[in-house]
Amino acid sequence: MKNKYYYTIGETSKITGLEPHVLRYWETEFSQLNPIRRKSSNRKYTQKDIKLIRKIKYLLYEKKYTIEGAKKRLKSRDKVKIQPDLFSQDKKAIKTLKKIKKELSEIQKSLNNLTS
Repeated sequence: MKNKYYYTIGETSKITGLEPHVLRYWETEFSQLNPIRRKSSNRKYTQKDIKLIRKIKYLLYEKKYTIEGAKKRLKSRDKVKIQPDLFSQDKKAIKTLKKIKKELSEIQKSLNNLTS
């Protein structure tokens, strides 16, 4: 995540791996999720909002809570511990796999040259 103070709904969508309509729906369900609205009525999410979105996503998608259950869990004093951001892990994995693919291709070319 870049070190910005505000993120657009599109940027937030990419960071969290959620569609914009999901983010807009969650605003109606979770009172804690209340991004700033500018004069143009564009949403501006803070890093705190993104952290909350990740918690909600974790509770709903990983722990299989209902929306009501997730609301109660967020309001309880227990801290919600989430796994590291899977989206950024996927990006790192893809980059690593591309590097490995390139190296394997170079090895294959070298082997082909030896047998020719």
